[in-house]
Amino acid sequence: MNRTIKQTRSLQTELSTRADDSNEMYIEGYFAVFNRQTELWPGAYEEIAPEALDETLSNDIRALINHDTTLVLGRNKAGTLELKTDSYGLWGRVKINPNDTDAVNVYERIKRGDVDQCSFGFNIIEEETEWRDDGTVKWRLKKVDLHEVSICTFPAYEDTGVQARKGEVEQHRQRLLEARKNQLRERIKCLSS
Repeated sequence: MNRTIKQTRSLQTELSTRADDSNEMYIEGYFAVFNRQTELWPGAYEEIAPEALDETLSNDIRALINHDTTLVLGRNKAGTLELKTDSYGLWGRVKINPNDTDAVNVYERIKRGDVDQCSFGFNIIEEETEWRDDGTVKWRLKKVDLHEVSICTFPAYEDTGVQARKGEVEQHRQRLLEARKNQLRERIKCLSS
């Protein structure tokens, strides 16, 4: 897997809104879930290990709308995005700027239930690959470099990341096919002798 390709993964979640006594508005919920197998395409799965985000939460991470870098909802370095992990996954809270109409609009859409999905953007640092006997494959993300979390209308896996994964599967299948061909050649050679 090319580690320089930015990856995104999506999650239908229970995003919620709340306003406190001082009328501060917040969006909060889980942006990633640990130990949950996600199907990238039929026969290809991925899951996030609980330790995958341990070294990345101090990065300069932004909360975006639909992965659009011009629509910033919050930023951990500014204190307007709080991220933490627990045994379930990556939880976050974004403090909404009441003077930002885009932020207030997405807050209201979540409050009404019109938007309830999220995603996160990252690079893979370390992973394990499990080639299963039934022909399926599972990647376990052990360490990632987190860049952003997004509130999304239609979250989807980024095509470049999935295409890279598909290429890896095809290469593995080709190696298995070549190994089988070589075994057959050796058998034929032994039978001919």
